[in-house]
Amino acid sequence: MLKKILLLLMVSFATIAPAGSAQAAIPWAQIIKEAIKRVVKAVDLLIQRRQNAVIKLQNAQKELENTMAKLKLDQITDWVKKQRDLYKEYYDELKKVKAVIAYYFRVKEIAQKQVLILDEYQKAWNLFQKDKHFSAAELYYMQKVYEGMLDETSKNADLLNLVVKSFSTQMSDAKRLEIIGRAATQVDKVYDELSSFNHENKVLSLSRANSEFDAKLVKELYGIQ
Repeated sequence: MLKKILLLLMVSFATIAPAGSAQAAIPWAQIIKEAIKRVVKAVDLLIQRRQNAVIKLQNAQKELENTMAKLKLDQITDWVKKQRDLYKEYYDELKKVKAVIAYYFRVKEIAQKQVLILDEYQKAWNLFQKDKHFSAAELYYMQKVYEGMLDETSKNADLLNLVVKSFSTQMSDAKRLEIIGRAATQVDKVYDELSSFNHENKVLSLSRANSEFDAKLVKELYGIQ
């Protein structure tokens, strides 16, 4: 039902939208993409630093284990206890670092899907503007729909940036997970809406083909099998 409503709205816009608006660009899409890429770059740097920390902790653990294995534990009980406490500290710290790395990878995964959204939007929008089956008013409507999706993507980018910065603040793990979860839900929602909207527009264009040759051109334009 929602898809039908979208298509009906698109047609209705043909009677009210200004014809000169069809070729209007959405220039801030690239700005959003660059912002997201900066988030990914920052996360990559943080991951590298944390992974280096993991290596150092693992090496320290291994060295401590080797030292303890060579000792007569019954003769130096107090020393061994101290070293075991130290080992536990290494182990606990290692768990914390690995947990943070998991956060980073999740943030990067979400950010990469946002870049995919922007790529898919730009690809589809460029093709729709070349499609003679859509009027200028219909393209104007598409533009407005895309602007809404880009606005959501921009907000999600802000959430991810907040998560990255949170690792240098006192934000709790629970709050950090809440923000990551919210960003993940939103990016999935926008991606699904974008995919559905693009598909419906392609199907609509194909339905307007007035000959087999015209239909073939539409399929080639959109890569429809």
